[in-house]
Amino acid sequence: MAPSLKEVAPEGFITAQLAIGRAALVPEIRLYLASALTPLWQATEAFLAEQNIAPPYWAFAWPGSEALALYIMQHPELVRGKRVLDFAAGSGLAGIAAALAGAQSVEAAEIDPMAQAAITLNAALNGVEISLSPGNVVGQAGDWDVIIAGDICYESAMAATIMPWLRGLAKCKIVLLADPGRRYRPADPGEILARFEVPTSLELEDSTTRQVCLYAISSGLD
Repeated sequence: MAPSLKEVAPEGFITAQLAIGRAALVPEIRLYLASALTPLWQATEAFLAEQNIAPPYWAFAWPGSEALALYIMQHPELVRGKRVLDFAAGSGLAGIAAALAGAQSVEAAEIDPMAQAAITLNAALNGVEISLSPGNVVGQAGDWDVIIAGDICYESAMAATIMPWLRGLAKCKIVLLADPGRRYRPADPGEILARFEVPTSLELEDSTTRQVCLYAISSGLD
């Protein structure tokens, strides 16, 4: 008899439902990724019914995280020897890139337990360690040197809460935002460091590519 979903640990669910793949812009990084959106979403909905789990945003390499990962791999001096926070980390892709680029430590901020499990599994796939931050870090000062965030402006309430916090951190830390034109991105988030054309899936986006802008967030006091 097959085990009940209640008996399946998050790690077991991820390894059963996802396949190991590679991020398009940073193929040197391996991740547990969904090969098709609908079957995974349906499976997760069943899991959700029994364990109250959010939709599987952690199962995809989103455009913002791909752009962040590529930029970090191209500019390892940005994170080398520094303490990095990967905020709303999803699969952990950007944080893994920071660890591979020589960060002193990488902390992933994710409140979804499935995402936390995915981050741990993905970090192990790439031979790096990423710690998981306990609880919600929004509003905290933290001891990070660099904060990286991708695709966080897709909901009004989320952007309205998070962006002021990130601007406050930018007074004394490096804060990077990668955004593929989400609706609630601030009009002037900061200096554009780079632009990337990121391949996407029509299952997730409305086009086969998205242009992602990478910003160094300004504190508003510059």
